[in-house]
Amino acid sequence: MNPHSIGFPLPDDAPAAGACIRVQRPEPGLAVVVFDPPHRSFPIFDAPLLRDLDAVLTELEGDAALRGIVFTGRRPTQFLAGADVEAIGTITDPGVVEDVVRSVHALFDRVARLAPRTVAAVGGPVPGGAFEFSMCCDRIVAVDGKSTRIGLPETMLGILPGWGGSHRLPRRVGIPIALDAILTGRLLPAKPALKRGFVDRLAHEQDLVRIASDIAMGRKKCARRSRGAWAWLVDRNPLARTLIRDRALKGVDAKARGKYPAPYAALDLVLSAPTAPQRTWAGREAKAVAELATGPVCKSLVGIFFASEAAKKLGKGPEGVEHPRPQQATVVGAGVMGAGIASALALAGVPVRLADLSSKALAGAVATHRTEVEKRRKKRRLSSHEANAAVDRLDPVAGALGMARSEFAIEAVAEVLEVKRKVLGGLAEQLPAHAILATNTSSLSVGAIAEGLPHPERVVGMHFFNPVKAMPLVEVVRGPQTSDEVVTRTCALALALGKTPVVTRDVPGFLVNRILGPYLDEAVRLFLAGAEVERVDRLMLEFGMPMGPYTLLDEVGFDIAQHAAASLHAGYGDRMAPCPGLEGLAQPHRLGRKTGLGFYKHPAPGDRKGKRAVAEDLASFQTGRGVRSLSDAELVDRLVLAMVGEAARCLEEQVVESEQVLDLASVFGTGFAPFRGGLWSHARKTGYDRIAARMRELQQAPDIAERGAGAQRFEPTGLLS
Repeated sequence: MNPHSIGFPLPDDAPAAGACIRVQRPEPGLAVVVFDPPHRSFPIFDAPLLRDLDAVLTELEGDAALRGIVFTGRRPTQFLAGADVEAIGTITDPGVVEDVVRSVHALFDRVARLAPRTVAAVGGPVPGGAFEFSMCCDRIVAVDGKSTRIGLPETMLGILPGWGGSHRLPRRVGIPIALDAILTGRLLPAKPALKRGFVDRLAHEQDLVRIASDIAMGRKKCARRSRGAWAWLVDRNPLARTLIRDRALKGVDAKARGKYPAPYAALDLVLSAPTAPQRTWAGREAKAVAELATGPVCKSLVGIFFASEAAKKLGKGPEGVEHPRPQQATVVGAGVMGAGIASALALAGVPVRLADLSSKALAGAVATHRTEVEKRRKKRRLSSHEANAAVDRLDPVAGALGMARSEFAIEAVAEVLEVKRKVLGGLAEQLPAHAILATNTSSLSVGAIAEGLPHPERVVGMHFFNPVKAMPLVEVVRGPQTSDEVVTRTCALALALGKTPVVTRDVPGFLVNRILGPYLDEAVRLFLAGAEVERVDRLMLEFGMPMGPYTLLDEVGFDIAQHAAASLHAGYGDRMAPCPGLEGLAQPHRLGRKTGLGFYKHPAPGDRKGKRAVAEDLASFQTGRGVRSLSDAELVDRLVLAMVGEAARCLEEQVVESEQVLDLASVFGTGFAPFRGGLWSHARKTGYDRIAARMRELQQAPDIAERGAGAQRFEPTGLLS
């Protein structure tokens, strides 16, 4: 096969033909095909591998003595990582994409037609194309280990399973399970994958190829999961499919809101798969993928994917060496944030001492941790043994003694400079010189906190977002004296916790709060001028944000929002002057969801029947009605362009190293619409000149021009002017 005939370009480091796959003959009648491309640390289906697969299949097809074939990776826990996403991201011609899909289908169909019994022996990540290839084999044997994850995540990249997965998976496991897997993009661990029929047998790592070989040669039986009558009662029943579609469509609408075309396309393809003739599979999937892969949503999601992959390298040293997670950690402060951080550490396998002067706070933190562990145990994400170990790894300590063995300490105490200095100073006296001292500050200067501490090069910001267990981003803040090694080790810990790190400069608000501040402040100003809370929240949901600004303010808490706004004002002057309206709203009984009242009235905790409603007294806080005449587009522009203007300043000041990092942080930190590719990607696609012109129009709007302080946020800066 000519590699260019499949549409994927050959990479610059492509090896010679035949170098990507080894065929071993351990015994007569058995071939073990090993994917082992020398130019990839983790094999993927790129042009060289597909080229060599074509040649290997020709060899196997011509061997009449073969009785069994095993396809496996260079190691039991390293099979294949699916398709070449980078190549997909560069293709803009739908015709080329369609040719790629049809060519790979032709290869995979040859695997399915091989006369000998075929077994895929897989382990580690088995996503997308790797799983689609495996389903072409007669049986799939997977490593029974923590690293095994198998599924079809393509909708997370704005496409759908196009190499047979949209048809083979529903035929293998049935429409309901296949729809759940494809629409969520979830990768299943080994045991759930076996239970749902994704794989046919599990094996210990050291036995994987041996057991797969025995199955291929007929020495071991391996029954395939049969759906029996259910295949007719559900998969081929038009009424059942209609009911399934209606229910699934509601779920897709709730999550995608019409902004992500891939789940809608996948839904119809999967529902009709059981009755579609195999000769039509390639054409059906090729047409769907061609349209999706060349569309703007896919390009945006692929961009975020690569930014996320790049962030994973932040935890590696200069030689690419990964830093091990600490053997012992300390968290000081058992409030909401400290408790969340300590729980995350314990769940990630790090023994942690959680220190606080309040026994009540410690008891609450331990109870919350136990609840989270129990949830995971019930969902079988943890075995009983693992759950007990996770509970035992969190050690509550009254006071701050017994920390001398900790390699990593994180303070999560009150957002007061002297308090944080005192806590870190006490830790510095106890901990060894190589231990890292991290502050979870959201607004204070890391450099100021480090002043006067011994070895200030080991002081770093590690800003988690609330709630810790749900928010994927961690800002790693490099202080003026923070060493490169400390930044790398901190990023490595964030990654070990399952978080995505971004490295920022030590400036007020760092990155996320700095770009989010103007957005929320503008929302409060619109409210005071008469904007309807539900209307604005709805508009931002339609724009693609996960929640509207007033809902977000209720979630954050008015007191926290006020504190962050004051910090930004102190750091940046009049441009960040906060609207005084929030002060009037914020009262001890009215701080947002935590008090049950904010812009909305919230049901009491535990009240599942209660519904959120707009607070009845909001009109009494509004001082005008002028903005009610603004169009939907004008309201959205005021909110979004307030963020864009500050993002431009962040890039000019090199708060983060690139536009890609800013996009990643905006999506993972603020929830900015992923289908738009991130905040700066949205600005670039909209056009800098167009945005600058619109910002100047907003700056001259009477109500903005008259406000004085705060109007400067709409003044286009260098990157936009």
